[in-house]
Amino acid sequence: MANSKRDLFLKRRLRVRNKLRKMNAGRLRLSVHRSNKNISVQLIDDVKGVTLVSASSLEKELGFVGKNNVEAAAKIGATIAERAKAAGVEDVYFDRGGFLFHGKVKALADAAREGGLKF
Repeated sequence: MANSKRDLFLKRRLRVRNKLRKMNAGRLRLSVHRSNKNISVQLIDDVKGVTLVSASSLEKELGFVGKNNVEAAAKIGATIAERAKAAGVEDVYFDRGGFLFHGKVKALADAAREGGLKF
């Protein structure tokens, strides 16, 4: 039975998220979303159901509107680390969703680690 790419993506996203939830109870989730044109990341408190901070390539002050490349992802990662530290958050767990930890997602994670986030 052939599954569509979207079905496989959703299945992979749920598998990753559920494994991470079991291992990292009590920590905030650093969730990444990547589209063909943009990349965004949010720091989410799942217990309260709120987003504490976020960063996206759609923000004009970052200068990457409509760009989804490795440089933009690294800048977004550094920005989310800076905003998280300002909010008093240091320990998070990285939720890549259904995206592979390669390229843009890896660049974002490395920049966030360099910025001081621990995951």
